[in-house]
Amino acid sequence: MGLGFGLLWLLNVYLEGIHCQGVYAPPSVRIIHSGHACNIEEERYTERVYTIREGETLELTCLVTGHPRPQIRWTKTAGSASDRFQDSSVFNETLRISRIQRHQGGRYYCKAENGLGSPAIKSIRVDVYYLDDPVVTVHQSVGEAKEQFYYERTVFLRCTANSNPPVRYSWRRGREYLSQGSDKGVEIYEPFFTQGETKILKLKNLRPQDYANYTCIASVRSVCGIPDKNIMFRLTNKTASPNIKLLVEDPIIANPGDTVTLVCITSGGEPSPTLTWVRNAEGLPKKSVLNGGTLTLPAITTDEAGVYSCVASNNVGNPAKKSTNIIVRALKKGRFWITPDPYHNDDNIQIGREVKISCQVEATPPDELQFSWLKNGRPLRSSERMVITQTDPDVAPGTTNLDIIDLKFTDFGTYTCMASLKNGGIPEISIDVNISSTTVPPILTVPRGKSPLVTQEGDTVELQCLVSGKPKPIILWSRADKEAPMPDGSLQMESYDGVLRIVNVSREMSGQYRCQTSQYNGFNVKPREAIVELIVQYPPAVEPIYTEIRQGLGRAFTLTCRVLRAHPSRVLKYEWKLGTRLLTVGDFNQRDDTEYHVRALNREGYGEYTCDITNEAGAGRCTFLVTGKAFAPEFYYDTYGALWQNRPRVYGFKLQWTQMNPGSVDRIKAYRLGIKQTGQQRWWEQEIQQEGNIERGQLITYNLTELIKPEAYQVRLTPITRFGEGDATERIIRYSAPVNPHWNKFHCSFEEETVCMFTQEKTEEFDWTRHSAATRDTKYTPNTGPSSDHTGSKQGFYMYIETSRPRIAGDKARLLSPSFSVAPKNPYGTVSTNPTYCFSFYYHMYGKHIGALNVYLRQKGQTGSDASVWTLTGNQGDRWRPARVNIHPTSAFQIVIEGIRGSGIEGDIAIDDVAIEEGECRDPPPNSNLMSSASSTGRHIWHLCVALLFVLIGHRR
Repeated sequence: MGLGFGLLWLLNVYLEGIHCQGVYAPPSVRIIHSGHACNIEEERYTERVYTIREGETLELTCLVTGHPRPQIRWTKTAGSASDRFQDSSVFNETLRISRIQRHQGGRYYCKAENGLGSPAIKSIRVDVYYLDDPVVTVHQSVGEAKEQFYYERTVFLRCTANSNPPVRYSWRRGREYLSQGSDKGVEIYEPFFTQGETKILKLKNLRPQDYANYTCIASVRSVCGIPDKNIMFRLTNKTASPNIKLLVEDPIIANPGDTVTLVCITSGGEPSPTLTWVRNAEGLPKKSVLNGGTLTLPAITTDEAGVYSCVASNNVGNPAKKSTNIIVRALKKGRFWITPDPYHNDDNIQIGREVKISCQVEATPPDELQFSWLKNGRPLRSSERMVITQTDPDVAPGTTNLDIIDLKFTDFGTYTCMASLKNGGIPEISIDVNISSTTVPPILTVPRGKSPLVTQEGDTVELQCLVSGKPKPIILWSRADKEAPMPDGSLQMESYDGVLRIVNVSREMSGQYRCQTSQYNGFNVKPREAIVELIVQYPPAVEPIYTEIRQGLGRAFTLTCRVLRAHPSRVLKYEWKLGTRLLTVGDFNQRDDTEYHVRALNREGYGEYTCDITNEAGAGRCTFLVTGKAFAPEFYYDTYGALWQNRPRVYGFKLQWTQMNPGSVDRIKAYRLGIKQTGQQRWWEQEIQQEGNIERGQLITYNLTELIKPEAYQVRLTPITRFGEGDATERIIRYSAPVNPHWNKFHCSFEEETVCMFTQEKTEEFDWTRHSAATRDTKYTPNTGPSSDHTGSKQGFYMYIETSRPRIAGDKARLLSPSFSVAPKNPYGTVSTNPTYCFSFYYHMYGKHIGALNVYLRQKGQTGSDASVWTLTGNQGDRWRPARVNIHPTSAFQIVIEGIRGSGIEGDIAIDDVAIEEGECRDPPPNSNLMSSASSTGRHIWHLCVALLFVLIGHRR
């Protein structure tokens, strides 16, 4: 019995550090709060409510357990990124919103997931309290409305204020508080339909004592320390609603470039009304000058025409409004068309028949439009055979017709249509039309060899239709095989020479195109049309573009490269290489993929394998990086009682981890443990030897001792196999980890349209674009760009550069951060030493035409070029990757993020989750003292556990 008890005790000691079962566990989560909350209701009808005053700081922390370490994400809708909010970190445990505003109230969700089981989600409702200044409006009973409030009139004083929670109103006349029933001439009530949003003071049959100062007090009963607010209104026998006069004509007709002045004055109203100007439903033009009731529009343009209104308000009665219409005179879009005799089935002009010439012009104002006709430069008057009509009910306004009855040889010549405005000031428009024996309807043909037209993606191609006839009409190009926009985004494109030129043609542009004659500047006959077929060849699109394969020596594996699409699709060849060494070549038969088999991996077999699949248009490449690197360890954060202290000035920490996919590569022989004190530079390193194979889910323990209180330490763990070092992982150990760590940090995930006040630099060729994968048309630019934001959400937003047409190689887009000030470090307001900031972000550079991504530091007061701090070029694979760099500004600064377009359209570059944080980047990190005790790890302990159990069972028998 004693032996059994002893073995159980020994087994329990080992199990305290090393689990004999896997430690992988799904996530669990709870939300704790700090910040400036004024009330927390932990449970109210199973709902947690966090109340905060507008303008204070919201701080919520999501505490999680689970292994591997769960990823944390805050959202404002259940599991969706579509309503994520600015100033929140996607993977930050702490959600912090400084100066919270009322629209940021609502339900916030913390979501934790680690790939095991369902994600863990907890929520809390944030209620933002506020009270705006109250507003008093005054009205007279409708049946007795007059310009002034005479004696024995009923007056209503309405008080409203926006608030949360609902406001409580009270009224005071002079210093006397009024209440329902305290004065027979006063009634106080809340209209039923307003649900407490307002309180009305009704003065019945106005008495002399009712002329007084009235004060409305709005209160939310000091919740969250919000003070009461009040407003005073003085009611007199002169109180009246506003009246105004416009000292201008209506309408106002002006020429482009004129200065237009609108004058509005008040002719009544007490208190004195406030005057404002508005234009239609839009704002006033940017260059307009407003001085009281006078609005000046210098050098007016046609875009600035419209209805301008002067509005006067003094909160008594309804606002007064008077408007005038500004018309800016203009002539534009002169066109003509020739209509052969409609009574004969013939499109040609013939002697003895009728022919009509029509001329159309857009005029403002239309009633000033006037036409005149010339023949061969001489004025032409209407006659029995030459009938001129200024308006035709069958055609659009602004049209004049010249009907030539019984055409004669002497009628051949040049006819000129002259359009002008009656009062001058606008240049005339003249249109010449030639009528002769050579005036014939158009014929449209496609040149031999120009359809079908074969081209390759990225080329410039010209589609051509030959048009004959006189005069030559405008040619309209459109898609004939489907409802799709033309290359410029419109449904139709005009051409004066019959040529449609497409730059940087893409595969989506394949198909049939229709060229068609327009009735304008030609014959008004049935349109002539022809079809041109465009065939766009493009290189194979393949998968995977890039993948990493980890294998141990001596193992067999297969690499597969698959063709997704290509044109032409039947003439395909493949070529496998390892580095520059050719492995095998061949042709595709009926299959859409090719495989390369490695029977037993040796050291020379490690490296980059490529498979190039080619057709006439080019090549698509699959890349496989075969490596023996071990995967990263996964720190275990849920150790019970991990931190201990046995001496006053030092503490110890039980460091635990599991190994990700330990069987995928050769046996892990050791771990290199690095530790340093945060804020220091020097690392202490030590190897932890491993015996036997490590199982998946096996918990490994190493005790760190002699850690100095209260310092924090950065720990780095790197697995080592006979291939070499694997992927490292890091974590921070704190002596007393605060529940709500405060970060002095700027962060932007581009979820709001304001993009955290980032701006575009307009001197460059194009702009960065805010986008989400859920709305992006992936068919337009395949094989490039991210399929989600950095968090993996297709609804989340990021910034990217679109490298499709009309972009060319070398085009730049620059994104400018807001300006950041550098805080003074000494009492004299100067920066004594250069402060350090960590600039970090995630980037996605996927595609065979990737150009460059550059980061620059721009400092205030420093002339010359921006300082380069980070740069990367070329395809980095279809994944988001992190980047961070230390910067040392000496004055107010901005970060400039520059994307450069590469050699083709498969070169989209994206960024997400940009952050600037005080202090040095935590990777690569600072230095410390390393003291450690012996460790118990791995399979050795696992076998010991099993052996002890067998001994115990045997002893009991």
